Amino acid sequence: MLVLGAVIFILYASIASMWVAQSKRKPYISAENFVALLLLYFTMMLGFGLIYAWMQINGYNVFTRNIEEESNRFGHILLDGLYLSATTLLSVGYGDIVPVGIGKWIAVVEALLGYIMPATFITRFVIDGNKK
Repeated sequence: MLVLGAVIFILYASIASMWVAQSKRKPYISAENFVALLLLYFTMMLGFGLIYAWMQINGYNVFTRNIEEESNRFGHILLDGLYLSATTLLSVGYGDIVPVGIGKWIAVVEALLGYIMPATFITRFVIDGNKK
């Protein structure tokens, strides 16, 4: 449970950092900010992937595989959790791994955050541009 709490805290801190005002006076569209956005997406993908895998390993059925391979080894569950997270965050999913039960609501939150992040990035650019 401690691991789950730590992952959720790191996700919250990463997402909240997008809203905190920058102390530097750089143009908001820069290579540094683009890399920061990519790192934010990577952190979200990794964090949600770990949540899916942790819950699946601990007996909560949060996703099901629609593929032939039915391995319950830790490595396969971790890779499946990361894959589910990536397809949820960056697209609408392929359907080969499907969230079930509470996993559906976790996927909804992740997808919502995946759509909000680019809007947040553009909004910050417009707000910072209007301040000049």
